[in-house]
Amino acid sequence: MAKNLYISKVAAAAFIVLTVSSIAGIVTMIILYKTQISTMNPTPRPTFPSTTMGPPPVMRLPRNLIPESYEIFLHPNQTLLFTGNSTVNFHCVERTRTIYLHSKDLTVSNPVVMNKNTNKKMGVSAVKHHEDPSNFLEIQLNDILEQGNYSLSLAFKGELSEYNEAFLAATNVAPTDARRVFPCFDEPEMKAVFHVTIIHRRDTTALGNAKMHGSNIIDDWKYTRFHPTQRMSTYLFAFMVSEFTSTSSPHDRVEIKTYARPEATAAGHAQYAANITGKILKFYENHFDIEYSQQKLDQIALPDLNPSAMENWGLVTYQEGDLLYEEGMSSLLHKELIANLIAHELAHQWFGNLVTMKWWNDIWLNEGFATYMSYYCKTFVANDLHTAFKEDALASSHPLSPPQEDVQTTSEIMEMFDAITYCKGAIVLRMLADIVEERVFNKGIKLCCNYKCLLQDLWMKSFKNLPKGEDGGHTEVAKVMDTWTKQIGYPVITINTTSGEIYQKHFLFNDSSESRFVLWWYIPIRVMSNTMGPSLVWLETTDTDEFISKNGEWILANVNCTGYYRVNYNQENWDSLLTQLVTNPHRIPLMNRGQLIDDAFNLARAKLLSVTLALNSTRFLRTEHEYLPWESAVRNLEYFILMFDRSEVYGPMQAYLREQVRGLLIYEIIVLPPRHNQIIAIQMACSNGLPECMMMAKEMFAKWMNNDTNNIHPNLRSVIYCQAVAFGGRTEWEFAWNKFQSSSDTSEKEQLRGALSCTKKIWLLSRYLEYTLNPERIRLMDVASTINYIARNVAGQALAWNFIRAHWEYVSQGDPAMLIEGVTSRFSTQYELEELVRFANDYDLGFATRAVQQAIEQTQVNIQWVSENKDIILEWFERETAL
Repeated sequence: MAKNLYISKVAAAAFIVLTVSSIAGIVTMIILYKTQISTMNPTPRPTFPSTTMGPPPVMRLPRNLIPESYEIFLHPNQTLLFTGNSTVNFHCVERTRTIYLHSKDLTVSNPVVMNKNTNKKMGVSAVKHHEDPSNFLEIQLNDILEQGNYSLSLAFKGELSEYNEAFLAATNVAPTDARRVFPCFDEPEMKAVFHVTIIHRRDTTALGNAKMHGSNIIDDWKYTRFHPTQRMSTYLFAFMVSEFTSTSSPHDRVEIKTYARPEATAAGHAQYAANITGKILKFYENHFDIEYSQQKLDQIALPDLNPSAMENWGLVTYQEGDLLYEEGMSSLLHKELIANLIAHELAHQWFGNLVTMKWWNDIWLNEGFATYMSYYCKTFVANDLHTAFKEDALASSHPLSPPQEDVQTTSEIMEMFDAITYCKGAIVLRMLADIVEERVFNKGIKLCCNYKCLLQDLWMKSFKNLPKGEDGGHTEVAKVMDTWTKQIGYPVITINTTSGEIYQKHFLFNDSSESRFVLWWYIPIRVMSNTMGPSLVWLETTDTDEFISKNGEWILANVNCTGYYRVNYNQENWDSLLTQLVTNPHRIPLMNRGQLIDDAFNLARAKLLSVTLALNSTRFLRTEHEYLPWESAVRNLEYFILMFDRSEVYGPMQAYLREQVRGLLIYEIIVLPPRHNQIIAIQMACSNGLPECMMMAKEMFAKWMNNDTNNIHPNLRSVIYCQAVAFGGRTEWEFAWNKFQSSSDTSEKEQLRGALSCTKKIWLLSRYLEYTLNPERIRLMDVASTINYIARNVAGQALAWNFIRAHWEYVSQGDPAMLIEGVTSRFSTQYELEELVRFANDYDLGFATRAVQQAIEQTQVNIQWVSENKDIILEWFERETAL
């Protein structure tokens, strides 16, 4: 996304966006649109030590001035500007002659400093903007500020790109862009109370973090005043001005409204979100034993927003497609995702908003906890576990909680919003809950909220000791958790069931990187056998008898995958487990049926066991009907497909997969109503050339084309659309494109946008790539994912790679890290590695810097893996298909 503004049109209406930044990185968002578009105080007031009479700060604000409250007036107007003025009241805890706060891309004027103790104005000698990543606004005074209370008043203005007659203004300032809206102490620890007044068109509605206090009208402008907010961090500041309408949610105390475009509200598309929001909020109130601390909660479905949602206190924003649900059009899977996202954002109203991390290096506790709280099915747990495993197996990973000095600039802060923070954070919290038992864990969370502690104090204040097996031993939570939060990566434990020997090792895909790290973890192991139920032991004190196979029994460690580690065994135990999967898979817990496949494939990638054993782990799937084992197999075989779909291995691989999935397809389509596994069944069967699947997809799509009535079940549309476009030509593609252009349903548009990338026609893929340069065709926020869809297609991968290099300045405005990961996922040759290194040296990568380094490392791993395993894998598939 551009640093200043971008323009996007949807359904013949213009949206002009002044970004106040998003988690992906950008500036204030003001979306202007034309008509008819389809209490608890989290932290006591801090008293920081300071040395600001000495050298000026480098990147972090000094701690001699503590903000107390802001009085803010904001006016987006018709002169291509937004204007405003603010007064910040602060306390001086150590004398200084200079005030430092943040300001970026604002023209600041009329500084007035008042001594609140004497009610006298203090002279300002100079105002300086630091032209460096600090974004400091430095105000030098004639006299020294002694300890006491003061205020700083400033006028300011910023630029809009264009103005239309009606407007929607919505902010998204996380993590470091409140400073683009008004000058402020823009660090999470520097909380304050906000008194806000918005000046807006009289025929629009203004919303803020707090409930409206009152309003008055002068000429054509309405002045809306809000009650004071809770004491909160600047990154949670939000307001919205719009002509949106709302849908109310039931709650016995809090006024809850979900806002959307008037036509979307009228059609009932916000009703599902409204129905569940009050229930989720009530659940959290009971769970934390603390009432939601605001009088109101507004949710907004915005046509253009990146990220998917933001937890602004009392005013939560969502990308429209992630909040609205249309009965009969949206899939049941989409309904699950909406519930999951709302649960995530509402969890933040306590963890993140009420209780906040001290600095961005600990953002994992915000995001990891909200992700953990939003789990309600094993599918989400497994997805996050495997996502974290993948990212954390690279030497270029980072700890959950790196040192503060490693996270200083905006770019470094933005890079923290990744899979490690969200997925690993949630999985590590899940592991802690399993160790101490969920009842104790929940009690600790309540204590943390009642302490009003900073998040990083959680371990020390909320949990005292961890149990360590049945011997009565204990150890401090912080001591155990530090091994999981302050080190990169995770371990693989290796169990020999003959000798009972067990040891741990840092798991890396590229073992040549291992010498850089000497890591060790406290590892909780839930273990079971063929005849014994699960028990908890700790690796450092384990009696080896726990892991000795008796009478030919198998041993299974990490039962239900509650631990964040992989498990390897001796060959005999692997053989016994795989035999059990073939003969009676239900003896092994469902989560572990999927995890055994995932561990086997990833251990093989790391050369810790043979690739043939990993492939053997998929044999039982011919009679497996559950989602998690199939999802694990498909995801891991996807790596094989990426590495070999341009080679002679691919033919025998497709033949094997056709036979494995045949039974699942028949079972899912004939026996059951639409569900998760049907998508996998159709995708695997059709993409591997199973004739009955290909015929079904073509016929279903053709009926829609001929009758203009779409009878394809919403759950199956994404995969049917894709496969039909893949088997079709220009006619099918242009039909899908026209439907994408004309549809007003966000879920339908997303499914069609993905399906358009499935064609095997090179010229159609090239046309689609060119469309991404036109925001009237593909919104800028959708550019990265659209290019990634195309790169996922073997026919489009090289096209996508050439395209992003030719248009990097534009395409990298969205989510450049995701873009790099997707486009380079097939890289497995020396030539592709050299091109990638040249790209890293020649381009301004910005927020994609870490992603490119990870892509280089992954490509090196791929090259080595293919050279070592290609012949073995080809032989295995040829043998299996010959049986």
